[in-house]
Parts: sequence; C-alpha cells; structure tokens
Amino acid sequence: MVALTLGALVNGATFCSFTYLAPILTNVTGFAVGWVPVMLALFGLGSFAGVSIGGRIADVRPHALLAVGGYGLLVGWAVLALTAENPLVTAVLVFGLGAFAFGTGSTLVSRVLYLATEAPTLGGGFATAALNVGAAVGPWLGGLALATGLGFGSPLWISALLMALAVVLSAIVRARV
Repeated sequence: MVALTLGALVNGATFCSFTYLAPILTNVTGFAVGWVPVMLALFGLGSFAGVSIGGRIADVRPHALLAVGGYGLLVGWAVLALTAENPLVTAVLVFGLGAFAFGTGSTLVSRVLYLATEAPTLGGGFATAALNVGAAVGPWLGGLALATGLGFGSPLWISALLMALAVVLSAIVRARV
C-alpha cells in the first residue's frame, strides 16, 4: 500500500508540473513558443535516462534509489519553482526532473511487482491504477492553483508539496520498521 501511495504522489508531482510546462516555460521562464517542443523533448530524454539508469540501480539498490529520487524530486521541484525565470537552470532541471521522476516512478512499480509475487497481474494493475490516480490528481491540483490566481509557477510548488508528502510518508514508514 505504501509503494502504491508513493507512486501516486510521485506521478502526481510529475504530471502536475509537466501538464503546465508550456505556460511555465513561456510565461515564467520567457522561452519563445518555438522552444516548448525542445524542452518537452528534453524532459523526455531525461525520462528515458531515468528509466534506463534507474532500472539498473533499482535491481541492486532500490531503497537507495527511492531515497535519492524522492529527495531529488522534492528539492528539484522547489528549486525550479524558485529559479524558473532562469532559462539555463530551467533546462537543466527539466532534464533532471524527468530523469528523477521516471527513475523513481518505475522503481516504485517494480517494488509493487516484487511484493505481489502471488498475484503479479493484480499487483501490476494496482500499480498502474496508482500512477493513473497521480496523473489525474496532480494536474487537477495544478489547475486549481492556476484557477485561484496563484500564478503560472504555482504547479511547481504543488509538485514540491506532493513530494514533501511522499518524503514524510517514507520517513514515517522507515521509522516504524
């Protein structure tokens, strides 16, 4: 259950900001509209790197990867929220956050599958459902922040908040074990 909740939070944080990346890039960072596809591709390259590298690390050190990924995403979203006006920092963070998000998210899915040895299909279904919950709730929260007038950078703060919840949940679970 914890891995599923963490998966929803990580995916919620990821898609909260990714959904609104174009308006963040054009209205906060100041990129011309023509740069948006380039930045989306940069996020995609980061995602590919995260899954590729994360998959290798997750097989031998999943808990370390999840700790680094969780804290990396928390710090990354907060730093991006604070520095989104800087195009170079934004470009680096877009790539890095794609890598951390997909490396961490895919590791959480693999944890669910390792825990569901007697029902792997059901485990996979629940993992997918948890990611879908995050992919729906995260953008909704980002849209709510935008609709209430909190500004184009507000989805970045929502992403940081969702990751803070994930880090706190992880710490509570580790303290009880």
